[in-house]
Amino acid sequence: QVQLVESGGGSVQAGGSLRLSCAASGYTYSGSCMGWFRQAPGKEREGVAVINGVGRIDYAESVKGRFSISKDNAKNTLYLQMNSLKPEDTATYYCAAERRWYCSGGLRGDRMDYWGKGTLVTISS
Repeated sequence: QVQLVESGGGSVQAGGSLRLSCAASGYTYSGSCMGWFRQAPGKEREGVAVINGVGRIDYAESVKGRFSISKDNAKNTLYLQMNSLKPEDTATYYCAAERRWYCSGGLRGDRMDYWGKGTLVTISS
């Protein structure tokens, strides 16, 4: 059974940092597209960052220079390092994976095959 389990969410003040993790099981994701998405209350889901099977990365404009996505293939784990956090980063963050090596849906996320249940990030001003 394929599972993606996020962790690392929490509450921090603006300007702080958090590191999210996504542990994958039931499937080897080393050569697959994976990504982070978020959804704030009352808003649509948006793509934060995706990384494909050969390491190409795309970031949303709103997080460029502040967030960094990475994969540890040996641990089958995806990370999102978030620095200089802002109140507008408050959202539930979801990890997702696609069976293809390339991210066919990009930051839209509409082609992702598997999703985690999310981890809540709250940034106070």
